[in-house]
Parts: sequence; C-alpha cells; structure tokens
Amino acid sequence: QVQLVESGGGSVQSGGSLRLSCAASGYISRYCLGWFRQSPGQEREGVATINLYGRTTYANSVQGRFALSQDNAENTLYLQMNSLKPEDTAMYYCGAVYYGLGCNADDKYNYWGQGTQVTVSS
Repeated sequence: QVQLVESGGGSVQSGGSLRLSCAASGYISRYCLGWFRQSPGQEREGVATINLYGRTTYANSVQGRFALSQDNAENTLYLQMNSLKPEDTAMYYCGAVYYGLGCNADDKYNYWGQGTQVTVSS
C-alpha cells in the first residue's frame, strides 16, 4: 500500500513559479512516481514521471519549464514549475504505480493523492 500527500499549490501570476511536494509512504521503493493534472471538463493528463533509476519524462507542454527532483531520504517528490502559464491551471495529483506495470503508461498509475490546486492568472 502506498500513501501520497501533495502540497505546495497556490495562486500565482503568469510567469511565476511554484514548487509542489509529494510525500510518499509505504513500500515505495518499487514504485514509480509522477505528477498529473486535471482541469475542469478535461481528462487527467500526465505532466512528469520518474522511474526507479531516476529517469524523468515530461509532457511536451511543460518541457523546459517544469523539473522533477526527489529526496530519497524523505521519500518526497518535488515538481518545480517555472514560467507558469494560465493553461497550467489545474488540480495537480501525485500518482504511483508498481514499476512492473510500466512507469511511462499513464493509465497504469493506480495510487493517488488528494491533489493540490494550482491557479495561474494572466
């Protein structure tokens, strides 16, 4: 069982920055982690994921602006978001999937936190 708790969301102006945190607990050493987001009326989309070897993947829409990092000692995954745009406005969720199911398959993620809201105003 994996538990995920997100924090760090908020409201910023376009061009601003935020850092999201995902505190993970449970037997997470065999789990890949990632950030996803969902806007009202839209499907949840993958933002960035990291596999067991630290390899990261990013959605094209955030490439070069967002960056993942992790503190293994604290079992915490961070998403640094820079140059934020209004279209980044969404509820952001931290997700986890057992590595054997595939870290890059967004639809395999089956553990979720409660989400943290990010709002970017123009």
